[in-house]
Amino acid sequence: MAQIKFYGRRDVWAPLRRELSDVVHGCLVEAWKLPAGKRFHRFLLLDAEDLVCPERSERYLIVEIVCFTGRSEGAKRELIRTLYARTAEALGLRTDDLEVVIIESPQVNWGIRGVPGDELALPYPVDV
Repeated sequence: MAQIKFYGRRDVWAPLRRELSDVVHGCLVEAWKLPAGKRFHRFLLLDAEDLVCPERSERYLIVEIVCFTGRSEGAKRELIRTLYARTAEALGLRTDDLEVVIIESPQVNWGIRGVPGDELALPYPVDV
């Protein structure tokens, strides 16, 4: 399980929601082997005056990934590197304008489909 939150300027990222979602989801499918149909993305877009980030351009973007614990350090590094490469390639996003945060939580801390997450039968691996 992985849920993605995007924080950025509304005037910049609202028109690019689909493209951004596709790029990030493709990275998760590639690096973490998430199923193509498992996409949980939230866009928390802000007015320019509500996102204070000196030394960053108006395209500054934070991608926060909330997920089950279990991915190896190598898998996390691969995802981060893939995100930087693909957002630069597909969206022209500079490395200075992207920040990625991975926040992990034990499966038991999640409630999904009426059960704690550790009791959920997942059709994909978490221990990549």
